Amino acid sequence: MMAASFPLLQFQAQKGEAPQFDKLARAYRWMEYLSFGPALGRCRNQFLADLAHCRKALVIGDGDGRFTAQLLESHPAIRVDAIDASPAMLRSLLRRAGMAADRVRAEVADARAWQPANGEPYDLVVTHFFLDCLTTVEVRSLAERIRSASAPDSVWVVSDFAIPRGFFGRIVARPLVSALYVAFGLLTGLKIRSLPDHADALSEAGFRLSRRRTRLWGLLVSELWVSRQAGVL
Repeated sequence: MMAASFPLLQFQAQKGEAPQFDKLARAYRWMEYLSFGPALGRCRNQFLADLAHCRKALVIGDGDGRFTAQLLESHPAIRVDAIDASPAMLRSLLRRAGMAADRVRAEVADARAWQPANGEPYDLVVTHFFLDCLTTVEVRSLAERIRSASAPDSVWVVSDFAIPRGFFGRIVARPLVSALYVAFGLLTGLKIRSLPDHADALSEAGFRLSRRRTRLWGLLVSELWVSRQAGVL
């Protein structure tokens, strides 16, 4: 699936009005570097080496696709279903995948309405800096749908912002996260203004937190969740 195949992106009905990230597709990488340097990329790749056993991945909202490209390159046996509401972001993802794009099925869909197709269950789910675009209720609904389409030994990798306890959280992290929400609201129409409780939502859906790493004094987190039926990683 090379550049000529981009018009074949699959579409699924939207739920309401999704934020419009198309206009950010070209500048996304540089916006990220200017604001956080390499920190977000390091969060995404924190558990990349632990995914060698995975064969079928669901990647939602990977932006311009840098993580997906690295996942495909590092693990040649893996196949990816990439879901995003932005056609421009998915086209960027497919370009970055290069020769490995034939292992990607790209689907334009709003995650709030997306329904998994029947087929091989996912043993890997990836949401990097995406769940913060949803409410807690929406994350819970998405997690329940994903769990029903996941293998018993599935893992879920999450990267996101967080507001740590203490002085740094009150004085730095909370105002910074609020400012990011306002900025993305102006740029994309995103209506959300606070971080969801994704930990509670994933736990209720049948996943448990296995490993967690933080960066920038707790502002950024990388988490590895596993199915409660899976062994300890």
